Amino acid sequence: MSDLLPPCPECGSEYTYESATLLACPMCAHEWSPESSAPQPGDVAEIRDSVGNILRDGDSVSVVKSLKVKGGGGKMIKIGTKVGGIRLISDGVDGHDIEAKVPGFGSM
Repeated sequence: MSDLLPPCPECGSEYTYESATLLACPMCAHEWSPESSAPQPGDVAEIRDSVGNILRDGDSVSVVKSLKVKGGGGKMIKIGTKVGGIRLISDGVDGHDIEAKVPGFGSM
């Protein structure tokens, strides 16, 4: 039955259930209206980092793997580089859903 219900917006648990006119989560005790869980126009899909944390606009992230930059003349973004003030975009291609200014490289 929980296949038809959306996951909990607080903890992501799939074990949600109906409680009168609300939806409830047995894992974190969060209750919400079913109408509020429907996607709204302009909403950005949930984007997670490499360990599963949900990302939001303005978060700071660290690069977990050294990355070669195409067209960068052989430059690399080194592991551990901290990038602050990320911006999530809804029209990303192939998992490229984040825009940010990377120190030493500019906007990416």
